[in-house]
Amino acid sequence: MPRTLITGAAGFLGSHLCDRFLKEGHHVIGMDNLLTGSLDNIAHLFPLKEFEYYHHDVSKFVHVPGELDYILHFASPASPIDYLKMPIQTLKVGALGTHNLLGLAKAKQARILVASTSEVYGDPLIHPQKEDYWGNVNPVGPRGVYDEAKRFMEAITMAYHNFHNVETRIIRIFNTYGSRMRVDDGRALPAFFSQAIRGEGLTVFGDGSQTRSFCFVDDLVEGIYRLLMSDHHLPINIGNPSEITIKEFAEEILELVGNPAAKIIYKPLPKDDPKVRKPDITKARKILGWEPKVDRKEGLKKTLEYFRSKVV
Repeated sequence: MPRTLITGAAGFLGSHLCDRFLKEGHHVIGMDNLLTGSLDNIAHLFPLKEFEYYHHDVSKFVHVPGELDYILHFASPASPIDYLKMPIQTLKVGALGTHNLLGLAKAKQARILVASTSEVYGDPLIHPQKEDYWGNVNPVGPRGVYDEAKRFMEAITMAYHNFHNVETRIIRIFNTYGSRMRVDDGRALPAFFSQAIRGEGLTVFGDGSQTRSFCFVDDLVEGIYRLLMSDHHLPINIGNPSEITIKEFAEEILELVGNPAAKIIYKPLPKDDPKVRKPDITKARKILGWEPKVDRKEGLKKTLEYFRSKVV
C-alpha cells in the first residue's frame, strides 16, 4: 500500500485528493493547519484506518515517520480575499513550505507534486496561456504575494529536481469549482452562488468582460493523478479551456438558481485583476491523455446542490 502525504488536506482540493488516493488504495496522511481549511471536509475519513491526520503548519519543519512514496503539496491560501488578509503566510507556505516538503521528498526518496497556478502567468499578454509563456506579473502589487510564491515554488522544485535528482511534478491549476468550496472564499463562483441563493446582488467587477475558464473538481483530480503517475517533470496546465466572460457567468448562475430577487451589480475592477484566463491543454492531452469530461452546465448543477446545503 503506497503511503501518500497530502498537504492542505482539509481544503477544497486537498479533501477531494484524499478521497481519490484512498480510492486508489493508498494510505493517506492528511496535513493541514486549518488556516483556510475545515475538518468538515475530511470528517468522513477519520474512521478509516488507511487515513491519518496531522495538524501542522508546513512552513515549519515537517516530520512524517515511516516510508513515504508520494507527496502532494496543496497547502496555501488560494483566493484573493485570503491572500490579501494573510500575505506573509501565503509567501511562507509557497517558499518555506515547499522547501520543507522538497527536503522531505529527498529524505524519503518520494515523488512530489506541487500545486502551482495559472496566476504565474499574471495578466497575460498571450492567449490562451501555454506552459512556455513566462508571464506578466507585478511582483509588488496586491496579488504578488500569491503569484510570486507560486513562481518561487516552481523554481525551487526545478532546482531540487536538477540538483538533487528528486522526482518532481508541477501542475498549473486553472479556475476550479465543486463541492467543499468555502461559501465566503471570495472567488467568483462561491460569491455568485451565495449571493443568488440569498437574493442579493451578484458582484461583477469592472464591466464583466474579463474571462475565466472553469474546470469541475473531478476532472482536475483526474489530471493531478495522471500527472503524478507520469514521468513528466516540467509544468503542465490542467484546466477547462471553455472560456466565458464573468458577466455571462453571472447570468448563467442567475438562471440556474432562479431567485428573482437576485440581480447583477457592478463594482470597480481590483488592481492587477487578469483580463483573460484560458489554458492551452495541448500538453495535457498529448502527455497525459487528459481532457475535461464534465461540461459547465452539469458541473454547476452538482455544485449548486452543495451550496444550497451550506448557504444560510
